[in-house]
Amino acid sequence: MEAVVNNIQNMWRQGLMAPIAVIALLGMLIIPLPPIALDLFFTLNICLSIVIVLVSVYAQRPLDFVIFPTIILVATLFRLALNVASTRVVLLEGHTGTGAAGQVIESFGEFVIGGNYAVGLVVFAILVIINFVVVTKGAGRVSEVSARFTLDAMPGKQMAIDADLNSGIIDQEQAKSRREEIAAEADFYGSMDGASKFVRGDAVAGILILIINIVGGFAIGVGQHDMALSDAVRNYTLLTIGDGLVAQIPSLLLSSATAIIITRDSNRQDLGTKVKQQMFSNTKVLWVTAGIVGIMGSIPGMPNFAFLSIAGVLVMTAKWMDKNKQEEELQQRVQVEEKPEVAPEQKELSWDDVQPVDLIGLEVGYGLIPMVDSNQNGQLLNRIKGVRKKLSQELGFLIHSVHIRDNLDLSPNAYRITLNGVPVGESSVHPDREMAINPGQVYGQLQGMPGKDPAYGLDAVWVESGMRDHAQTLGYTVVDATTVVATHLNQILHDNAQELLGHEEVQQLLDNLALKSPKLVEDLVPKLLPLSVVVKVMQNLLSEGVSVRDIRTIAEVLAENGAFTQNPVELTAIVRIALGRSIIQKINGMEHDLPVITLEPSLEQLLMQSAQNASEGSIGVEPGLTERMFKSLEQVAEQQEMANQPAILVVAPPLRLWLSQLVKHSIAGLNVLSYSEIPDNKNIKVVASVGAD
Repeated sequence: MEAVVNNIQNMWRQGLMAPIAVIALLGMLIIPLPPIALDLFFTLNICLSIVIVLVSVYAQRPLDFVIFPTIILVATLFRLALNVASTRVVLLEGHTGTGAAGQVIESFGEFVIGGNYAVGLVVFAILVIINFVVVTKGAGRVSEVSARFTLDAMPGKQMAIDADLNSGIIDQEQAKSRREEIAAEADFYGSMDGASKFVRGDAVAGILILIINIVGGFAIGVGQHDMALSDAVRNYTLLTIGDGLVAQIPSLLLSSATAIIITRDSNRQDLGTKVKQQMFSNTKVLWVTAGIVGIMGSIPGMPNFAFLSIAGVLVMTAKWMDKNKQEEELQQRVQVEEKPEVAPEQKELSWDDVQPVDLIGLEVGYGLIPMVDSNQNGQLLNRIKGVRKKLSQELGFLIHSVHIRDNLDLSPNAYRITLNGVPVGESSVHPDREMAINPGQVYGQLQGMPGKDPAYGLDAVWVESGMRDHAQTLGYTVVDATTVVATHLNQILHDNAQELLGHEEVQQLLDNLALKSPKLVEDLVPKLLPLSVVVKVMQNLLSEGVSVRDIRTIAEVLAENGAFTQNPVELTAIVRIALGRSIIQKINGMEHDLPVITLEPSLEQLLMQSAQNASEGSIGVEPGLTERMFKSLEQVAEQQEMANQPAILVVAPPLRLWLSQLVKHSIAGLNVLSYSEIPDNKNIKVVASVGAD
């Protein structure tokens, strides 16, 4: 016995069990089986069906049983192979008695239906109706609808993942895992739609096999074995019905398992826990039900014992659950009970009583406190850590921690973002709802509370959580309230990155660089440039959306030019030229062709003449000329956006800073570069030339 177990374990490790099982199924269709083998296989079939039902009940979500469609196919083939094998034995040996096909079939024919084939036919018909009309048909319909809606919702779910990735809430690995989960979910429901047809076909096959066995048994018993008609009817009918019941009961279990797994939601929780929480958590339901059943049981002529017994059980259950709930509430009150307040000792004021302002702050109304409380499963703290990590990687320096506190002056669902103690952003969210954002093209309207995405100003609707899949099917990008706040914070910190970089951060960057290039840092600060100039240069870069990750290149350029000038504006322009490749890559990716917008030579010459006599950062130009130029630039930028191409204005170096400041907050998406910042390996393609009328 031990050797047999070891051989089975070795075959399991080597992956041989699956092909052996398939070959065995094919063999059962061809090779006659003795009655003892039929007994073993029918018992194994019933056990397999019970295991599948229990796995479906205990699975926390459908994707935990992703192999279920394949199991359905294998179990159906196994059951059909048994039907063929048992049919062969029934027709060959049925004239010898009701035990010809084994004890399992005989027991179901004699004990379960009392040896009465009329009763057996009725029971078999009822099982087939339940299986075919109710369970299988319902499960097939749910599978079909789930598969269609899952596939329709895939684009919206993918957009939600991209939104979380872009806002720093998740990293690349988490995004990849979520995309794989969405693909697995679509594959699962698509497979279940097809697998439900196996179960339905199995039910139809059971009916046909029953009819064939009865008709064939009569013909063989009477025609070949000269049996009396009554004996043939009794033997072959009982054998056929027993065979049918042995097959239909596992088929019904498998259909039930299919219905259970396909009607589950995607939350990680087993079925028993969900039933307990959602059906019996409110004891009022039990009390009212007990009262109604008790009244029905007190009516004369009703089965008083049964009704009153059930009512008593419900009352006892409700009392027990109320008692447990009171004990839990009492225990929670004891845990959170505050200690007696002790009058604080009065002490002299000191500098410790003067609190500095928070560099980054987040104030929330009392209604949003659960979002930032980890004890209440709040996820905002983790999202903010993700935002800080993503921005730190993009900008090139460590983003300060965010100080979160409640503010009773705000409305319950409002929040406020501050930088250096000054509010820079404010909005409100609904924690119990989800925001469906209109990305520009949707296929229907949603019922909900209208709103605006605070980060990008897009139209949105606050919808119930249960409408998430429907909204994604219509093309909306659906995010929860925590994601809305995190994305808004990410946008504000990115737009104000220059305010987050100070002397301490720059010194830390130089200290890290000194570990690899000590001589470079030693010659730069403070020999050539004071730290304040380096800080100002890097702040200028961040204000124009240029990352300071390449600190080595920045330090080398400053070291090369620090002896000639200490003007931060001039040094910034020189550093931008050295970082031209990364600037262009961020704007236009790896494309070889660079579409650019230029100024008419006459206009550019006029602006250059004005720049020669102007003070730093300011050029004196006729207001009307500036307005016309501004409108032309706005039109061209919109055309580039419609063509799905970047809007890049290329001008002479002396004009770049002035024009960049002019259009920074007015023309979204327009990048202003100088000719010197474009790498030599880029093919410049002029798409428009802006000039004065």
